[in-house]
Amino acid sequence: MTKIYNKPSQKQKRRQLRKNMTKAGVTLLSELKNKKILGQRFLRQYSIGTYVLDFYNPAIKLAIEIDGPTHLSDEEIKYDKERQNKIENLNIQFLRFTNPEILHDMYNVIEKIKYKVRELLNKET
Repeated sequence: MTKIYNKPSQKQKRRQLRKNMTKAGVTLLSELKNKKILGQRFLRQYSIGTYVLDFYNPAIKLAIEIDGPTHLSDEEIKYDKERQNKIENLNIQFLRFTNPEILHDMYNVIEKIKYKVRELLNKET
């Protein structure tokens, strides 16, 4: 089986994205790091195939994506849907948030993440 997770060929891309995180990305990272969400570990800039996810929890297969202003064009929306469908075919769940949601409504963002994490943890048992 071909390795699709964190391929070495994507390492430089992941590293560059980590160095240039958006304000929303940094803000969400501060809420996700150190297992603050129900003891779950989220990794930032995790690649699956040629795609790089903003945050990913491999234990429960949960991806969290932040949609900034570059995700608003029809072309980008179509690309994001296709990308998400391909990743969901690997049994990975998605949560999407916009920059304004993260920057101005963090409480509800965290509540949605907790709800999804609980749902996925309950599936495992």
